Amino acid sequence: MIRKLVVTAMLLAPMAAGAQELPTAPYLPLDMATKAAQAALQACVAEGSNVSVAIVARSGGTQVLLKADNSGPHTGSSAEGKAFASAALGRDTAGLADFIASKPANDGMRDMDPRMVIQAGGLPVKIGNALVAGIGVGGAPSGDIDAKCAAAGLKAIGAAE
Repeated sequence: MIRKLVVTAMLLAPMAAGAQELPTAPYLPLDMATKAAQAALQACVAEGSNVSVAIVARSGGTQVLLKADNSGPHTGSSAEGKAFASAALGRDTAGLADFIASKPANDGMRDMDPRMVIQAGGLPVKIGNALVAGIGVGGAPSGDIDAKCAAAGLKAIGAAE
């Protein structure tokens, strides 16, 4: 009986080891997230906008939050909310706002999660075809400027826009 158990354990061990070697989900390394956030922040500061920039991982956790000198107190939560929405839904927040506005039945999307801010300035971060995070910018005079700065962050790390 013991011999049977030992043989069975030896036969199953390679399968258990193989299961542990499965690839993990793609993610955005912290150094790349920081580089993207800094590039977005610098792009907005160069335009005269004191903003906040957030990178939210696909898992929903904030990886990076940078606030420019003299940025408003609301800009951090705005940036995080835009980044969260893009990371969660894999869409740019301006396009998402237009999608919701296009049909009253879509309006419930605004209430799916209280952490989402659905205004221009959030973009998904994709490495290859994989959605790995969202970048959000908040605090510029318009959402278009926020989105332009977020795009500068994507460009800095070679992520698809």
